[in-house]
Amino acid sequence: MTDARLRRGRGSLAVSFFVQGVTFALLVTRIPAIQDRYGISDALLPVFLAAVPILAGVASVATEKVVARVGPARVLRWAQPVVLLALLGVGAGNRMWQAAVALGVFGLAVGALDAAMNMLGVSLQRAYGRSIMLGFHAAYSLGGIAGASLAWVGARGDLPLFVSYLPVVAVLLPVALLGSRWYADGKPAPAQEAGEAGSRAVGFTLLLPLCLVMTFAYIGDSTVSNWSAKYLQDVLGGSEELATVPYNAYMVTTLLGRTVGDFGVRRLGAETVVRSGAVLAALGFAVVALAPAAWVGVAGFTVLGLGLSVIVPQTFAAAGRLFPGASDTAVARLNVFNYVGFLIGSPLVGALGDAWSYRGAMLVPMVLVLVTVVYATSFGSQRARYGDGHERPRTVDVG
Repeated sequence: MTDARLRRGRGSLAVSFFVQGVTFALLVTRIPAIQDRYGISDALLPVFLAAVPILAGVASVATEKVVARVGPARVLRWAQPVVLLALLGVGAGNRMWQAAVALGVFGLAVGALDAAMNMLGVSLQRAYGRSIMLGFHAAYSLGGIAGASLAWVGARGDLPLFVSYLPVVAVLLPVALLGSRWYADGKPAPAQEAGEAGSRAVGFTLLLPLCLVMTFAYIGDSTVSNWSAKYLQDVLGGSEELATVPYNAYMVTTLLGRTVGDFGVRRLGAETVVRSGAVLAALGFAVVALAPAAWVGVAGFTVLGLGLSVIVPQTFAAAGRLFPGASDTAVARLNVFNYVGFLIGSPLVGALGDAWSYRGAMLVPMVLVLVTVVYATSFGSQRARYGDGHERPRTVDVG
């Protein structure tokens, strides 16, 4: 594979991460509008919301089998347009069954897309010989900020969902299709030839610590996305306007952490970066739980974003490091626990908040993310200065 092809593959995959960040933000930030459009009751809404990550998890497992035949680049090439069209479908219908179909297609396509994107990211990092995985997730965070901003514009202008989604999809769909021409799989030939033998080599005992880390990280992430506004307003007495600040601050520091994170991994190693991120995230949760005023709570959520930002990308990279001959299989299975954490996080904090207190509830994700410190050795030894065993100092410049 030429250096030029690697650079094009890296750039096109970053565009794919950005497009998915925009798309997902446009969906989740307009959930109240979706609920109103289709007349979905408060009691039924959790069923719709839970169905998306459940179907995504099923699709992630199925993707493991598909990529063994056609490769992750082809899966991503077709999954991303389906996600965009499903988003448009969510905005186009007016009956509940139409919402169910559109969200179901969205969930299945997102599961395949997430798995394929991270498979390609892991393989490109191996080909580069240095940490670049955090940069892809930084592009996703940037897309999330852009998508949330576009959703705010649509909501402020009281635009129908279809009118709000159509111009975004009209721009992003051709961008995604054009960019898909340059997807590059960085796996060496032996890994591509591993086949079923490589799949069987992925032992759950070795993968389990990373699965737990992924779950705990997404429990923390879903806590912020689902409860930060309510916590700031109801518990800390912040205004309605101030209650919108924590998630935005969290997204900005997530982007910042991922932008500089690859440099930290190259200098210090993945183990040190992940352990530091977990401690920083736990500190953020502690500040939130003990905050005497709203502005202190905002500071806690800000620190939290900086800490959590490095964990998920490095967890995918660690899976590729542990199973170099079957990284696609490892990533597909690990990706399922993204959705497990998402499903557990919000109901867990809500139940604890109602039964105990929301301050106390914030301590639970704090403890869970702190467990990552124990599992940090799974991310590579301190001597692995580039963050994982298959990475190496660059001998050629690939950008």
